[in-house]
Amino acid sequence: MEHELWITAIFNDYLAGVANAILNLVGQHAANPARPWANFMVMQILVAILVMVVFALLRTRLSMDRPGNMQHIFEAMYQFLHDQTEEAAGHHSLKYIAFFGTLFFFILFANLIGIIPGFESPTMFPAVTLGCAIAAFLYYNLVGMQVNGVFGYLKHFSGGQGFPLVLLMVPIEIVSNLARPLSLTIRLYANMLAGEKVTVVFLGLTYLVAPALFMGLHVFVSFLQAYVFAVLTMMYVGGATAHDAH
Repeated sequence: MEHELWITAIFNDYLAGVANAILNLVGQHAANPARPWANFMVMQILVAILVMVVFALLRTRLSMDRPGNMQHIFEAMYQFLHDQTEEAAGHHSLKYIAFFGTLFFFILFANLIGIIPGFESPTMFPAVTLGCAIAAFLYYNLVGMQVNGVFGYLKHFSGGQGFPLVLLMVPIEIVSNLARPLSLTIRLYANMLAGEKVTVVFLGLTYLVAPALFMGLHVFVSFLQAYVFAVLTMMYVGGATAHDAH
């Protein structure tokens, strides 16, 4: 059984009924109704609140004349996402940058929060990374249908081939698309879990230079995995809406 974080204990002490009610709505039941909240569930909520608070504070400090350090940082990050969207998905996909940015910042904050003592990264749990992967999967398929129409989008699965090659291409394309959420899930989950375990091991061995180095590595991996997840989503959206570019 996983160690219950202090913030998870608060949720279980005071909000157990809320979790049980939500689970009942979807026909599920907690293994332990008295402690239904898991660490990754609480940390996801905390990350979502943190993202909203950060951007709410940022909005109040936006200035054309005297931009602060916080504005400079997020403007640079926005420009980075803008450039990556154009490169990975094409200029026509810039209208979807809000979704890409939401995924990127949620995953980034979820990765980094594990550095704070008393917290852990929710992306260390496959249920969380699967949720992000399903969101990306549903999004690029929906926008693909919206742009090209249902039948026009389904033509993508033929790979532009005629009969009889289409009989081979359609199953391959379907399997390839269904494998994408699995790939996104495992990549993010495995990298964050491995980084967290390595950091914990070295923290247990020494409290001097090595932990700081591995925490720095953890920060780098956190940014890298958020970037990879966002860029792959951009590519999937770009491919699904490719007809719109013409």
